[in-house]
Amino acid sequence: MGKEYEIKSLNNKEEAENLLKESRNRIDEIDNDLFDLICQRTSIAKDIALAKDYLGMPIYDKTREDAIYAKVERFSEENGIDVEIIDQIVNMLTILSKNEQNELLRRNVDG
Repeated sequence: MGKEYEIKSLNNKEEAENLLKESRNRIDEIDNDLFDLICQRTSIAKDIALAKDYLGMPIYDKTREDAIYAKVERFSEENGIDVEIIDQIVNMLTILSKNEQNELLRRNVDG
């Protein structure tokens, strides 16, 4: 999943400045990708809400959320990323999804 990056040795100020600029540009690209993925995830959550509503299922599914947290915790540990912080990020994403699902269902009920 994760990619290990080799720590680069720098020989001069120009190399350091170039590395900083390139790294920041790459971070910006990744941030844009993350935002696009969050938008996609939120859109799919709306589809899930419609399916759950039709099936008479509640928005909150403890079994599913537990599975998501277990998966990301395993990925975090495998990739040396702080599990607590990743849990917080996933928590925010699940809150966003549930809020979107609830809003969609509220609009469907209210017309």
